[in-house]
Amino acid sequence: MPDQRTARVAVVTGGASGIGRATVLRFLAEGDRVVFGDLNEANAQALLDEVADPARLRFVPTDVTDESDVAALVGDAVDGFGRIDVMFNNAGIGGAFGPLVETEAADWDRTFAVIGRGAFLGTKHAARAMIAQGDGGVIVNNASVAGVGGGGGLTAYSAAKAAVINFTANAAVELAAHRIRINAVCPGLVNTPLVMGRDAAAIEAQLATFQPWPDLGRPEDIAGVVAFLAGPDSVFLTGTHVLADGGMVAWGPRMTGTSDPRGRTKQYVGFTEGTTGRRPTRRPVHDA
Repeated sequence: MPDQRTARVAVVTGGASGIGRATVLRFLAEGDRVVFGDLNEANAQALLDEVADPARLRFVPTDVTDESDVAALVGDAVDGFGRIDVMFNNAGIGGAFGPLVETEAADWDRTFAVIGRGAFLGTKHAARAMIAQGDGGVIVNNASVAGVGGGGGLTAYSAAKAAVINFTANAAVELAAHRIRINAVCPGLVNTPLVMGRDAAAIEAQLATFQPWPDLGRPEDIAGVVAFLAGPDSVFLTGTHVLADGGMVAWGPRMTGTSDPRGRTKQYVGFTEGTTGRRPTRRPVHDA
């Protein structure tokens, strides 16, 4: 992989908004060239117009559940910029919410398709290209704090993110011989459209319920972690996941508000709130 001082080529899925968009801009600020994929072509065009540098930024409409789309995205980087050095599998959805017994199988499958299959396909095709190049590379997967713990109403999302974390560890072992590093970032509560679009004021007001750090996470904060994982200072880091959550996991669940006396899971502004029968549990809905 080229030295950090040499412009790299990075590929970002879900790059038109939220964490993906912030990461695209971070890579560009570091002098890299970027190809990003997304389903929202209007948001993608807005980013292209903002950057206005076609020599350094390219867009490919991409459904990360479609292998031909993912192959075309990686192929565009190789064909257009000559190689791929960094892959950020960022695309995601909130997925199926609500009680497990009321979850539709189709919603469960869609959640796993975007989050789990998306990370697999991005890793597969990026790794193929990196192996062919023969000088290594870096892959970063966007997981979540939801993938390291439980929370009522988030079963599909949490399980899919946990799968990404485990997939990352296993892929790292296999790809190390090719000098390809792979790690996952686990964001907590971050100001992205999916989360804050529901009721930003209510979420901000109850921030202390979810984390000890006084500020809401920004997409740029997560982009900084991704940049670190993709850079030379993390050269001995592979197969692990990094919590970027304002101390949420360290703090643990907090007893706030009142629980539903029936023990049912319900939607609560940008979060799901549920009870275990002993104490209420809350986990954030994270948008890539």
